[in-house]
Amino acid sequence: MMLQPEKYYSATEVAKILGISKQTLIRYEQKRIFPKAKRNAVNRWREYTLREIKALKKILGRAV
Repeated sequence: MMLQPEKYYSATEVAKILGISKQTLIRYEQKRIFPKAKRNAVNRWREYTLREIKALKKILGRAV
């Protein structure tokens, strides 16, 4: 049985899930409201896991 690689979500996808703009997502990271996102090794784009998205929802006070 093969394990599936973990799915990563882009900043745009995460912002949409959270109901905020991508700029707000990045601003919250810069102001340290949100923890720093992992970066893709190739293109340096922010990447988020489902677990991280749930944590961001908690920080925003939204139901998980």
